[in-house]
Amino acid sequence: MTSPITYAIILITCIISIINFSNSSVKKELILSPYKVLHEKKVWLLITHAFIHADFLHLFFNMYVLYMFGPYLELYFEYNASLGFISYMLFYILSAIFATIPALYKNGNNPNYLSLGASGAVSAVVFAYIVLYPLRELGIILLPGIWIPGFIFGILYLLAENYMSKKKYSNIAHDAHISGALFGVFFILFFDLKNASNFIETISTYITNLL
Repeated sequence: MTSPITYAIILITCIISIINFSNSSVKKELILSPYKVLHEKKVWLLITHAFIHADFLHLFFNMYVLYMFGPYLELYFEYNASLGFISYMLFYILSAIFATIPALYKNGNNPNYLSLGASGAVSAVVFAYIVLYPLRELGIILLPGIWIPGFIFGILYLLAENYMSKKKYSNIAHDAHISGALFGVFFILFFDLKNASNFIETISTYITNLL
């Protein structure tokens, strides 16, 4: 499967992130600061934060997931959108922006809040994939060997992210994962309403067969 846009995003993200690891000034200029976006009008931070990461593990995980799911979505846009791969690029950029909404709302007046990483955009890619292929099985990282239909995985993922967001176990922006995921779902549903009907019909048939 040829996926030039996905691979380009991964390459660019890796290059900028690796530079960022050893250059604090790069991180300072690209990291998301809701305060700077709202009060200093540095709106580009809504996008640039998705191209830098905290460390190699953070970078690897996001880019690995994008590598696994991005090509399918890129192929979908290539065959179903008049703008082809440009639609895919716009989807990814808009996903990164939409994922920042909770941070803007909650921390717009907090100059100390900072966030980085492609997790929100990558979540959008994964959930758009789930809408297109709801029964394709996905694995649970914490439970090796366990594979479940994508739509069930998606539900469990959102519940887990919502729980961890409320408990604040770490500095991970779980609300960005949630908003990115929801953007992926609604974008792909409304991009072509046939996706919504196919999704509902597929899930309904699956549940009916279980009963």
